[in-house]
Amino acid sequence: MRVRDGGQGGRVTFFELFFDLVFVFAVTQLSHGLLQHLTWRGGFETLILLMAVWWAWMYTCWTTNWFDPDHPAVRIMLVGVMVAGLLMAATLPGAFGSRGIWFAVMYATIQVGRTIFVAWATRRHSLGNNFQRVLTWLSAASLLWIIGGLVDDPWKRALLWVAAIGVEQLAPWCGFLVPGLGRSSTTDWDIDGGHLAERCQLFVMIALGESVLVTGATLSGLEVDAAHVAAFASAFVGSVALWWIYFDHTAEVASERIAESDDPGRLGRSAYTFMHFPMVAGIIVGAVADEMVIAHPSGHVSGGMVAVALGGPLLFVAGHALFKRAVFGTLTVARVTTIVLLVALVPVAGLLTPLLLSLTSTLIISVLALWDVRAYQRTRREREAAALVLAEPDAPARA
Repeated sequence: MRVRDGGQGGRVTFFELFFDLVFVFAVTQLSHGLLQHLTWRGGFETLILLMAVWWAWMYTCWTTNWFDPDHPAVRIMLVGVMVAGLLMAATLPGAFGSRGIWFAVMYATIQVGRTIFVAWATRRHSLGNNFQRVLTWLSAASLLWIIGGLVDDPWKRALLWVAAIGVEQLAPWCGFLVPGLGRSSTTDWDIDGGHLAERCQLFVMIALGESVLVTGATLSGLEVDAAHVAAFASAFVGSVALWWIYFDHTAEVASERIAESDDPGRLGRSAYTFMHFPMVAGIIVGAVADEMVIAHPSGHVSGGMVAVALGGPLLFVAGHALFKRAVFGTLTVARVTTIVLLVALVPVAGLLTPLLLSLTSTLIISVLALWDVRAYQRTRREREAAALVLAEPDAPARA
């Protein structure tokens, strides 16, 4: 089985899209779980579980970047990951209850089982030592996940799982350092940057798809009146604005940037593996707010409502700002301003109805999307003018 060459311009395969269906279910489970347990503790537990889901998907994404997902052996491995992933997703609602050990074992099976496969497949390849290091770190983290699943106390379980996440988060930044095996450099991770970017874009679409699904499904069970329709429209426009901010220009240019980079592994680690997580989390949290607002557009705004209605877009914009900073080296004033405006709404949010809070948040996000459109068009005109000058340097003189 051949390891794919980095930068070969491979496209996402149909089997990878089929694989993603498991994580559509996982995202739905997380969204509904947060809605049912909209407390600080519920939010903390959902964050832990979302990070597990993200890491299970992301490590598999890197694997299919190196290995052809249409190869029979890789497909069989991915089917195994899908089975474990489906079981993991099914146990998410009870992960901090009686199903904790099942969740932990399924997650460990995904992480360790997949890595054993790639470590064996690359045992005579230059990437072999890299995957042996990865296996060492993921095995240590998986042990913490399983021990946590065996602990009955939810808080002790949460602490052990946070420690496991800490190991997984630290590993890439340490180059998966293992005594005797050395450490990896991002230049060793010869990835297809375009493929990795496309995979992350598709996960953003999964999260946005959940948001749109929630919007339609919630309205379908309610009386159709002005308040419910206005809440529905606000939620839908908010989803469109998030799509616009991410996909209208930045996603394509960032994909080109990582594909052309001399060190795509560095951008793959920072911009895609880490910086996409807050964006995905923001969309999921925002979907919870959409469902609440559509179901109850008038009345009292609770603390939980404020947290999801403003926290969702705030997480997304902050994540997108960090993403642009990692790829382009700039932190745009428009995103900082948007974050400030969302934070400024917190003290007065309790004076509004859920519908007014949603409309205000959507307005702020929509203005950012429109600002991006304007900024992109201005930049494109400047580049076209510069290209014209370079093509005809004597044109001003002749004029």
